[in-house]
Amino acid sequence: MALDYYIRSGNKELRCGYTTGTCAALAAAGAARLLLLNETPQSLSLMSPKGIPVEVAPALLYKQGDTAVCGVVKDGGDDADVTHGLTIEAHVKKRSHPGIVIDGGEGVGRVTKPGLDQPVGNAAINRVPRQMIEEQVQRICDSAGYEGGLEVIVCIPNGKQVAQNTFNPILGVEGGLSILGTSGIVEPMSEQALVDTIAVELRQAAALGAKNIILTPGNYGEDFLKQHTVAGQPVPIVKCSNFIGEVLDMACLYPFEQVLFVGHIGKLVKLAGGIMNTHSRYADCRTELICAHAAVCGASQQVCVALMHAATTDACIEILEQAQLKETVLSSLLQAIQRHLEHRVRSKYRIGAVMFSNQYGLLGQTEKAKEIIESWK
Repeated sequence: MALDYYIRSGNKELRCGYTTGTCAALAAAGAARLLLLNETPQSLSLMSPKGIPVEVAPALLYKQGDTAVCGVVKDGGDDADVTHGLTIEAHVKKRSHPGIVIDGGEGVGRVTKPGLDQPVGNAAINRVPRQMIEEQVQRICDSAGYEGGLEVIVCIPNGKQVAQNTFNPILGVEGGLSILGTSGIVEPMSEQALVDTIAVELRQAAALGAKNIILTPGNYGEDFLKQHTVAGQPVPIVKCSNFIGEVLDMACLYPFEQVLFVGHIGKLVKLAGGIMNTHSRYADCRTELICAHAAVCGASQQVCVALMHAATTDACIEILEQAQLKETVLSSLLQAIQRHLEHRVRSKYRIGAVMFSNQYGLLGQTEKAKEIIESWK
C-alpha cells in the first residue's frame, strides 16, 4: 500500500515514503504475530515517530521450522533511492533467555569503523529503528501474554550487492545495507523545487528589511542555533540544504550586508576544498581535506592514515585531539573555508562561518564570523 501522505515542494506535491527502519519494524511485528498468535494479517500498521500512520500489506509471511518470517517492500515515495523496492525481512524465533534481541542477517551490513550510530561489530541497524522494532515486537508479546525472549534477525535479500552502489563501504559498513531512519518517514524534495523555496525565503527576508541573515544547511544547524545565541537581535535563519554556492549567489541579489554561515563540520569542511554543493553524490572529500590540513600542520604519517580511514568527521576530531592537533587543524580548515566563501561572494556582502559538531559542540569560527557576531550584540 502506497503511503498517502504528501508534502509541498515549491509548486509540486511529492509523495512521502517510509524508511527501511519502518519496514523492519512492520516486518518484525508481522513475524511475531505469526509466531506467537498464529495470525496471518492482511495488513501491518504502526505510528511512525513523526506521528504519521503507516499501513502496508506483507510481501511474504510464513513459518520455517521454529522461525516466523515476514517481509515488507520498501517504498521511498518520490524520493526513491537504491533501497526502493527491496524487501526488508524479519526472522523471529523464541530464545531461552528473556528480552528482545535484534541483529542483522543476510544483506544487512556490519559496522567496521568507529564513529557511526552503532559500535564496531554491531549490525548497521540504527538506534531509532531498533527502538521501533522492539516496541512493535513487545506490543505483540503483550497481546499474546508471552513473557519469554525473542530473537529478531533483519535481512535484506540482495542487500549486499545493492550496498556496493552506496557509500557504506567507505563509511565503514561492510557486507550490506544499513537500516536507517529517525522519523520513520521519507520526505522527498526535488532539487529545483528546494532551490526555488530557498529563493523565496531570501526574497521575503530582504523584503522585510533584513540586512543580516544566517544560513545553515539543515536541522543540525537549527538545533545548534537554538542552544547557542549568536545574535542579540532578531536575524532571519534560512536553511540552504546542500546548495551552498547557489544560495550564496542568490543572496548577492539582495541588499544583505552580513551573512553568517553556521554548519556541522560534516558539511562545512567540504567548503575548505571549494565544494559548494555538499551532497555526497557530487563530492565527499571530508577525510581527505582534514588529512591534507593535518599534514600541513605537522601530523605524522600514522595520524594521516588514521584520518583517511576514519568513518566520520567526529572520528577525525577524536584522532586530532589525541595527536594534540585539533585546534591547529581546525584553524587551518576555517581559514580555507573563509577564503572560498569570500571568493564566491566577491565582496557583495560580509561573510563568515561558524563550525560545530553534535558530539564536540562549537569547534570554531572564522575571524569574519567573530566580527559579524560582535556587531550583532
